[in-house]
Amino acid sequence: MSITATHESLPAMGLTSAEVEQRRRDGLTNDVPERASRSVRDIVRANVFTRINAILGVLFILVMATGSVIDGMFGLLIIANSAIGIIQEVRAKKTLDQLAIVGQTKPVVRRDGKTAEVAPQEVVLDDIIELGPGDQIVVDGEVVAAELLEVDESLLTGEADPIDKTVGAQVMSGSYVVSGSGSYRATKVGKDAYAAKLADEASKFTLVNSELRNGINTILKVITYLLIPAGLLSIYNQLVSSKEPWREAVNGMVAALVPMVPEGLVLMTSIAFAVGVVRLGRRKCLVQELPAIEGLARVDVVCADKTGTLTENGMRLSEIRVVGPDGAPVLSKNGDAPDAESGGPATAGAESIGGTEELRQVLAAMAAKDPWPNASVVALAEALPDAPGWPVTGVAPFSSAKKWSGFSFGEHGNWLLGAPDVLLDPETETAAVAQEIGAKGLRVLLLARSDRPVDAADAPGQVTPAALVVLEQRIRPDAKATLEYFASQNVTNKVISGDNAVSVGAVASSLGLPGGDHPVDARTLPSDQSELADVLERETIFGRVRPDQKRAMVGALQSRGHAVAMTGDGVNDVLALKDADIGVAMGAGSPATRAVAQIVLLDNKFATLPYVVGEGRRVIGNIERVSNLFLTKTVYSVVLAFLIGIAGVGSQIFHYKAIGYPFLPRHVTIAAWFTIGIPAFILSLAPNNERARTGFVRRVMRLAIPSGIVIGVMTFIAYLLAYQGPEASETQKVQAGTTALITLLIIAVWVLAIVARPWVWWKVLLVAGSVAGYLILFSLPFTREFFKLDPSNIALTTSAFICGGIGIVLVELAWWISARLQGEAPHLLPSSPGEKP
Repeated sequence: MSITATHESLPAMGLTSAEVEQRRRDGLTNDVPERASRSVRDIVRANVFTRINAILGVLFILVMATGSVIDGMFGLLIIANSAIGIIQEVRAKKTLDQLAIVGQTKPVVRRDGKTAEVAPQEVVLDDIIELGPGDQIVVDGEVVAAELLEVDESLLTGEADPIDKTVGAQVMSGSYVVSGSGSYRATKVGKDAYAAKLADEASKFTLVNSELRNGINTILKVITYLLIPAGLLSIYNQLVSSKEPWREAVNGMVAALVPMVPEGLVLMTSIAFAVGVVRLGRRKCLVQELPAIEGLARVDVVCADKTGTLTENGMRLSEIRVVGPDGAPVLSKNGDAPDAESGGPATAGAESIGGTEELRQVLAAMAAKDPWPNASVVALAEALPDAPGWPVTGVAPFSSAKKWSGFSFGEHGNWLLGAPDVLLDPETETAAVAQEIGAKGLRVLLLARSDRPVDAADAPGQVTPAALVVLEQRIRPDAKATLEYFASQNVTNKVISGDNAVSVGAVASSLGLPGGDHPVDARTLPSDQSELADVLERETIFGRVRPDQKRAMVGALQSRGHAVAMTGDGVNDVLALKDADIGVAMGAGSPATRAVAQIVLLDNKFATLPYVVGEGRRVIGNIERVSNLFLTKTVYSVVLAFLIGIAGVGSQIFHYKAIGYPFLPRHVTIAAWFTIGIPAFILSLAPNNERARTGFVRRVMRLAIPSGIVIGVMTFIAYLLAYQGPEASETQKVQAGTTALITLLIIAVWVLAIVARPWVWWKVLLVAGSVAGYLILFSLPFTREFFKLDPSNIALTTSAFICGGIGIVLVELAWWISARLQGEAPHLLPSSPGEKP
């Protein structure tokens, strides 16, 4: 079957079902992946074939060559690291993919003369796709119908000014409709369309642009540079200097190298992020980019849009105040208030100049004729369902920039509906009354006549007020608690809205926000970024903010070092959402806002944000804690390897007794069990409400480096005290290694106790459990035999405890001194009863 549709016939009918099916068979579909997340195969490959697994795998093979299977227990880390990473990332992938389907932009296509929503992947070549305000353009195409159609291509070009699109104009995927309506024919689909490139970058399970991940990568690079000389020195010492049999020498070399690799650090980071995604997914929160979890935890300013964020999208017509011949609104509300039972207007009980019934008809006609109604127009349509069939001779769609819309109805006049403070002289009595009503938190629109067609180039022209249309907005029941949460966490709340400043201030005051009594009209704001930043530092509530001003305000706050989160749901929020550190969109918002936001609240609950913040803080704070543990192990392993190696080289030069590595691979395995492995896993998933700060690498290393040095040095000293030389008996060698291990464990457990601060009951229990675990290993005859532990030499064991005690004092001093130098006040217990560290 051939494709027979002509372009001329497409706009009216669209493609037929047969033509759609033929294009599918021909492969002319928008065959972009549903999500750009990694496939299961890619996830498995990424978690199995890692540099750390490769290092551990080679060392495991060397140990197996010696015949000591027990000493190869660390090889289980390869399986555990890979399995846990795969399981958690696959879980997160499934969660993200399922949520992405719910929050997916669905274009409206015309087929067989009917319209229907379809998934972006179901669009085929030559489909006719309808457009309205806020709609995202999902494939490249050519405009076939346009009614004052304006498209914002800033996401592609960086140019914020909307572009008029007439019939024949080209539109590109990734742009969105600002105002007007129309339709376009798909000319490029699938990988040929610009959307395919966007899809590769959006909604990924990724850790790019993450300060946390960048910091860990920096640390791993430094460790890699240290591993090379330390590893070479260990290899030389064990195979040449120590003069031990090759099996013992290889085991010692492996025991020296294995703990240098922070094998669990990257794993714990991935687990923490993946678990965060799953937890937030249960709350219908789609995290389109994983760094968003981290980013929101760093936020110190939340800019909230009023409509759709602090208030619900739905509105209700409250009253129509007719403006008298003297320009003053009639104060009587008789007949103009909506019926409390029905929610719609009651029968008029009095007629005012201008005719109340006529104005009702005008409003009903405007609401009925608007093809893309916003929340205000929907409320009018619900309250005034009986619309007259007046012919439309001109249309001016609403846009956030001009703040009004209009219809010309021929002999029935030219009518405007918009913001009173934009259409009216602020000195008039009507403007004053509108301001007074808005101060109560109500939304006020002006219905006015124009002396020229609304689509004229110089519209609106002379404006004659006819009535004030009062709408009620319902404040979200969760808004107040959410704002209070942010305030309690030292996160500044700012309300940035396109609505009347006084009305915005009234809503803010009802929510307990400071500054509601003196809101700022954005039309008075300076254009200079520095001056704008000064105003934003002082003030909290802003009204009549244009879309470009929202963007400028975000930039001004960022110029003062603030991490800014922007919430919104409308087209006027897109630019600010895109530029903010974290953009948060409501699931019911426009497709364009959902496309650029890093976080989408699919259930439209503003109250979900505290959980996102809490999850981010948990991830970052806990990863910082466990990083201390892993990197302390790496530092003390490198220090000990250097000391043993240098001593071995010295024995060759100065001819004193050679010294081998004190531990077997099994020793370093059990050393990690209760000082790092199990505690790190628990700490990585524990609650943590501390706001994230910059300087991750500096804070981690200031504990890990001194603690690692102390552990390495004191373990070396304890070993020297116990070591009897290469000619010592097997029992003496085991006792010397046990002495060194006890010293290491004592100080390492204390480092765990420091990392766990401030202490609460479960953290004390965690540290006590670690101590109990080692007491069991050293007490039971079976475990002593299995792990080659011999603490029976009282003198050596006592010296181990003395070295360990000295190490504890030194580590504790280092912790306190470091905190003081950083200007922090270290505390052992929570600073307040309600704190959950």
